[in-house]
Amino acid sequence: MRRPLVRIAGLARPQWPRLAAGALLGALAVLAGVGLLATSGYLISRAALQPPVLALGVTIVGVRFFGISRAVLRYLERLVSHDAALRAQSTLRVQLFARLEPLVPAGLPGIRAGDLLSRFVGDVDELHELWLRVAGPAAVALVAGVAAAVAAGLFLPAAGLALAVVLAVAGLGVPWLAERSAAEAAGRESSARAGLATELVDALAAAPELLAFGAEDEAAARVAACDDGLTALRRRSAMTLAGGEGVMVALSGIAAVAVLAAAVPAVHRGALEGVMLGMLALLALGAFEAVRPLPAAATQRPATAAAAARVLDLTDRTAPVADPAQPLEPVGRGRVELRGVRVSYDDEAPVLDGIDLVLEPGQVTALTGPSGAGKTTLARLLVRFLDPQSGRVLLDGVDVRDHAQADVRQVVGLAGDHIFPTSVRENLLIARPGAADAELEDALRRAHAWEWVAQRPGGLDAPVGEDGGLLSGGQRQRLALARALLADVRLLVLDEPAAHLDERAAGELVPELLRSARAAGVGVLLITHGRAGLAEADHVVRLEAGRLT
Repeated sequence: MRRPLVRIAGLARPQWPRLAAGALLGALAVLAGVGLLATSGYLISRAALQPPVLALGVTIVGVRFFGISRAVLRYLERLVSHDAALRAQSTLRVQLFARLEPLVPAGLPGIRAGDLLSRFVGDVDELHELWLRVAGPAAVALVAGVAAAVAAGLFLPAAGLALAVVLAVAGLGVPWLAERSAAEAAGRESSARAGLATELVDALAAAPELLAFGAEDEAAARVAACDDGLTALRRRSAMTLAGGEGVMVALSGIAAVAVLAAAVPAVHRGALEGVMLGMLALLALGAFEAVRPLPAAATQRPATAAAAARVLDLTDRTAPVADPAQPLEPVGRGRVELRGVRVSYDDEAPVLDGIDLVLEPGQVTALTGPSGAGKTTLARLLVRFLDPQSGRVLLDGVDVRDHAQADVRQVVGLAGDHIFPTSVRENLLIARPGAADAELEDALRRAHAWEWVAQRPGGLDAPVGEDGGLLSGGQRQRLALARALLADVRLLVLDEPAAHLDERAAGELVPELLRSARAAGVGVLLITHGRAGLAEADHVVRLEAGRLT
């Protein structure tokens, strides 16, 4: 379980100096607190002997110094450590997203949407605790604990040894017991949190259907059961943490007694001044500020390690597509050819089996076939969301595996139907950042979408709602098509462009879209179940059982 945390820490290497600075400031703040208690104890003991006031001046200044410096150092420690932790979290999230990005287009088998959300949001947020509640307190305890024991030993070696022994028991034994108690619940807690997120996402996504069929009570019961399970696990963790805190308080008292047991005989022998007894006792109590957070850190570590393992289990998956070391730049008209292409998933029967197909610039090829025949898989091949197990996909005579993925997608575009919850403009600018309003309007007109966009309050800046909820099905599809047209590709893959349109609207939109593409010299692969646009196609092929007929 330690290896995932080591790997996660390695990903945040650029922030190590800041994290070390935060730990050092934390150790200095603890030592300032130890100095404050120790000098206070000495001042009280010395003042009880009623010496001249001037004889207490240095000690009084020491108390003021440690009191002020403790507050200043604690503030700086919070400022630096939280800034470093947030920077590390940002660095980590960017790197994990970069690893996750190549996996998503080809799909993530076995990962439900809620579980993916939980891993990339909840588990990554959980990793924030690695710096503030696990690694940081351990580093502070090591530095401050050793320094406090050495300081006590300078006054009386036996007292320093006694303090070191009790600090070692508190800093190693108690956290070890706390971690063992929390380890089992920690892994289950990550899974329970993911289960709750999954049930919530699924229930919200299917809310209309659940209400329509009267199944909302069952869905609510599943969510409540997941929540109850997570609450029980967190209650167990809280009890473990409370027990560790109680043991730490008891050990701090034992440390003070042990130091006094070593110091009192030394006072009787004349080896130690009597006024030093209070100072050593309070020094021992103050030293426990260094190790007091360790049970919480030990309780937190298994949960953080479980979150790290879940995140790495996701990002360690092999990407289906990789860029070559020295990619070639696509040059040519955008002619795409499939030769003997074969694709299968998880050693199952081939989805595509020996596909030969040529897509010419300026020509329209219609691809029909039943659901599950492999049409979408073929579309993913063309934009390099995945590569064939055998056979080749050629772009102007060059294997697409010799090109960078981004370069291929600048030539071959897939008109997806996902709508982002922003505005019309921002949905379009995804295809071509920096495009002028005139270009956006032209794309919308070619997709027969400009009329309703112009009528909406705000026009191009009108919001579209979550997943395009403020648009009709046809409007969503037209906006997606306009985005694809704006990308200015040489081959456009239209996967069911009339899926949300009625027969009349499909009969108007699809042929006009195909004629516009042909006039611009853009090739089109039209994937469809219906008949809209077939009359405009130069070629019509049918995909069935993984083969073209």
